[in-house]
Amino acid sequence: MADDFLHTTLGRTGLRVHRLGLSATHRPGKAAVHRAVELGLNYFFCYGFDNHMTGALRELFRKDRDKYVVATGPYNFIWGHQNFRKTLEKRLRQLGTDYLDIFLFLGVMKEKQFPPALRDELHKLRDEGKIKAVGCSTHDRTFAGRLLADDEIDVIMMRYNAAHPGAERDIFPHLGHNQGVVSYTATRWRYLLRRPNGWPKNGRVPTAGDTYRFVLSNPNVHVCMTAPSNLKQLEENIAAVQQGPLADTDMIFMREFGQAVHERKKWFM
Repeated sequence: MADDFLHTTLGRTGLRVHRLGLSATHRPGKAAVHRAVELGLNYFFCYGFDNHMTGALRELFRKDRDKYVVATGPYNFIWGHQNFRKTLEKRLRQLGTDYLDIFLFLGVMKEKQFPPALRDELHKLRDEGKIKAVGCSTHDRTFAGRLLADDEIDVIMMRYNAAHPGAERDIFPHLGHNQGVVSYTATRWRYLLRRPNGWPKNGRVPTAGDTYRFVLSNPNVHVCMTAPSNLKQLEENIAAVQQGPLADTDMIFMREFGQAVHERKKWFM
């Protein structure tokens, strides 16, 4: 099946995905999950405590498990990571499935938090067959680049947006093993939707749709996560990405606006 702007294969995982993924971070409700499916989305990220999403996916999995791609995993805490195997078994029970598509070690802030022993633990779980692909989410772009270059993970989940385009330098050049790439914080925690100090009062300000289209205009990104708070936001975001990639002039604007936001928010990295 040929790729297009809205659909692709998630790297070497072989999983066919809609390029806009739904996160339950802001708990948009069970109806939003079902509406997302109606509109073609099939990539879902859940933490496990988001009962509306796990419940909706459990219902969907009873009929067409292979149609959906779910990503989840244990979260990295300052005092130590969750038990990988226990988290895996818990998610399988919550979702009513016998396998997970993508299992990520979430919130890795420093290399020392994801040492070789933990990577080996993820590989072992994958090799047992209950997980199709493993990886991590991290803000440490340099470390992410090394993980990819050394072929330690199948999927990387990382920050990429108009205010933080550093992945173009530190991550994307290291995708020589055809790993899957999932991005998040397209709106930079909504700062890209606000006029920064010094920006012309009559100057253009991006919409949420602009930020998603900026990310997805980069062919290295397979899936861009959206985390709407309600059904209306979800439908607006999907309608926006259906317009396709940004024009060159819009990409230039997004980079200029992103730089302005970044310069004025360096305290919040």
